[in-house]
Amino acid sequence: MIRIGNASGFYGDRFTAWQEMLDGGELDVLTGDYLAELTMLILARDRLRDTDLGYAKTFLRQLETCLGTALERGVRIVTNAGGLNPAGLAAAISALAVRLGLPAQVGYVEGDTIRRPDALSANAYLGAFGIAACLDGGADVVVTGRVTDASLVVGPAIARYGWGRDDLDELAGATVAGHLVECGAQVTGGNFSFFTELPDGGHRPGFPIAEVHADGSTVLTKHAGTGGAVTVETVTAQLLYEIGGPAYLGPDVVTRLDTVTLRQDGPDRVRVSGVRGTPPPTTLKVGVNNLGGFRNSMTFVLCGLDIEAKATLVRGQIEEAVGKDGLEFTLARTDHVDAADTEAASALLHVHLRDGDRARAGRAFSAAAVELALASYPGCTLTTLPGDATPYGVFTADAVPQDAVAHVAVLPGGERVPIAPPIRTAPVPMDETVPGGGDAAGGGPTRRGALGELVGARSGDKGGDANLGVWARAETGYAWLRAWLTVERLAVLLPETAPLSVRRYELPNLRAVNFVIEGLLGAGVAASTRFDPQAKALGELLRARIVDLPAEVTP
Repeated sequence: MIRIGNASGFYGDRFTAWQEMLDGGELDVLTGDYLAELTMLILARDRLRDTDLGYAKTFLRQLETCLGTALERGVRIVTNAGGLNPAGLAAAISALAVRLGLPAQVGYVEGDTIRRPDALSANAYLGAFGIAACLDGGADVVVTGRVTDASLVVGPAIARYGWGRDDLDELAGATVAGHLVECGAQVTGGNFSFFTELPDGGHRPGFPIAEVHADGSTVLTKHAGTGGAVTVETVTAQLLYEIGGPAYLGPDVVTRLDTVTLRQDGPDRVRVSGVRGTPPPTTLKVGVNNLGGFRNSMTFVLCGLDIEAKATLVRGQIEEAVGKDGLEFTLARTDHVDAADTEAASALLHVHLRDGDRARAGRAFSAAAVELALASYPGCTLTTLPGDATPYGVFTADAVPQDAVAHVAVLPGGERVPIAPPIRTAPVPMDETVPGGGDAAGGGPTRRGALGELVGARSGDKGGDANLGVWARAETGYAWLRAWLTVERLAVLLPETAPLSVRRYELPNLRAVNFVIEGLLGAGVAASTRFDPQAKALGELLRARIVDLPAEVTP
């Protein structure tokens, strides 16, 4: 097997994780995922200020503390921290190695940049074969730009086992392994619905390791003595994160998530097997970031009686001062009746303004809100100070033909190796949505309780859409869940989903259903004014709803 650990799930993850993973036990490869849709926007803005930037600067500081350890122990490093400038980061790493007196061989992958004069950035999601070529070429450190997150694991597995384009089941198995570890500690107990059941109460989960075998099967584990846990449920939770239907699209393979089998294989060890793959699509996904305009926010505290009337008064005053265009008002009823303190008696009125005019969205707006302090509702106060507007980005997804991208592996010696696109492709599979409903949805005795007593959930963002995966803790619970939790019932439990298009899929192997809620996040996280802009808490909101639970089903 090849032991592939992960030390970063996002730009800003635990700084010491790289050293912890290297010191914690045996590894062959250590990966770090730094890129997300919002991160690409941040890096694009960095590069506007300085063309030498565009990569995750934090990674360089992390590497300075542990590059010597990695080289000494023969652990190869693969990361997408190159962002919009993988060549720049590779050069910076080489300079760092010279300064430290270390013989590091650095390779990088490029070709993801799509030229769009009207966009802040546009990048195709490349596959794993460029990473494999760099490793085959002797690289100790491989830097990429925008590759799929799972490619950081698939690439080293290709290099170890020599898989080709037609080894679809093996590629699919490694893709699942990559998806499981890409978010770091989220598969070892981080953000887990049942965190109170973890051995350390979820205090400091360790980072994950994928032991990938030649047939594509994997054992998920972590270093001994680290926190959190690796169980079928923690792995299920991460499998459901930011997915759509059972066909998980990738540039090298379409992975069938409905074929994944999970089995506990000992303490903190879960075996992942049975994964099947089909040919990849003819196109690559392209993430496009544009500047959407400027935004600003102010929050009013409304205390005591007449909350709705107070909010109406503020709304009218703000609209009169700056005009209605681009304004958005959200009243959060956090107030309690007959409360004994101010905070418990108060609601929050969030006022957002988005506009192409920085001046209108800036001080003109925030000053208008502050000027109401002595001329509005009784008890008027704000939690925000007046400030200028900030730019926001809009993310959209596009596609280009696989052969339209010049995917290139640049080896440590400077040799440029073109990576040919897959020869065998197929149309994008059309996953069948399942409405749910049936006899198991009711008819027996029930009890009132929180839905989360019987199910776990994991939710997240994909551009302007959100996904919400829900799994049952027991087989009897799944029979009820798949019949009971329909799109119609979801609209009742989460009213904000009611006017939106919702796709529902079933994953029986995981005892799970997954919802894709289109447009919940508007133009994406960077532009969203939602209280939970990335839909990370959507699953926990659903679990907190009080419903009629089947009396015969226990947690």
